[in-house]
Amino acid sequence: MSSKVEEWTVLSMMEWATDYFKKNDIPDPRHSIEWLLAETLGIKRLNLYLKYDRPLSEGELNELRPLVKRRARHEPLQYIVGFTDFLNARISVDERVLIPRIETEQLVEIVLDNHDTNALTLLDIGTGSGCIPIALKMERPNWNIHGVDISDEALSLAKENAAQNEVDIHFFKGDLFSSELLDHNTTPEVIISNPPYVRPDEEELLEPQVKDFEPHQALFTDDILNMYQQIISFSEQTLPENGHLYLELHEHYAENILQLFEQNTWQSRLKEDYDNKQRFLIAKRR
Repeated sequence: MSSKVEEWTVLSMMEWATDYFKKNDIPDPRHSIEWLLAETLGIKRLNLYLKYDRPLSEGELNELRPLVKRRARHEPLQYIVGFTDFLNARISVDERVLIPRIETEQLVEIVLDNHDTNALTLLDIGTGSGCIPIALKMERPNWNIHGVDISDEALSLAKENAAQNEVDIHFFKGDLFSSELLDHNTTPEVIISNPPYVRPDEEELLEPQVKDFEPHQALFTDDILNMYQQIISFSEQTLPENGHLYLELHEHYAENILQLFEQNTWQSRLKEDYDNKQRFLIAKRR
């Protein structure tokens, strides 16, 4: 990037950076510079197209340059700008937590569709950034919502996110593979979880912006079926009759996970995501 201010407009920067990102194999190169430019200028991305000829000041260029360099190293956009939108919530994200995905938005929508505004208690296992309980609480303010995670760092950010979105959620530390989670004084009627479900041998299939930056503890598990079995066992000891369990799944293991549910204990079914992959499991205690 030249330091001559007059050489750079919104349009010329978008064209230059798009090519630069393409050369560095950055996914969605045009979208990347749109997002960084919009953040730098403090405007919405769509409004960039109304300001093609707007010159960029030296101060704006100085702010933009390090962001472009970070993106060229495959750092996720959400970590660079420090947030992502998740349904109705603005969620701060950094290397402490997994970046919320659109599939998880759909998981939240499924819960909202299945439960009305009547008061209930819900527990999110592996809450990470807190995006799931925060989005739910914003739509169902009279629900009593809890979030548990094994990571102190993730819980710290989840609490910040709850405060930023002005919702009251009880976050606590717990290990799904330890009895201390059962000892916690929480009696949910609904449990929801998007646990780690990527196998370590799948790491090389992931994009660098995922495998090189997002927390591996939130991505990978050595034993996918055991992970879900632990959630099911906990739910069987915790949920009342007619209690609900909602899970996000690895699509290649959906049928195997469904088979973990004993038919005399659960009424369970799979549901596809927007890409027609078997992504969710919905179960009800008999």
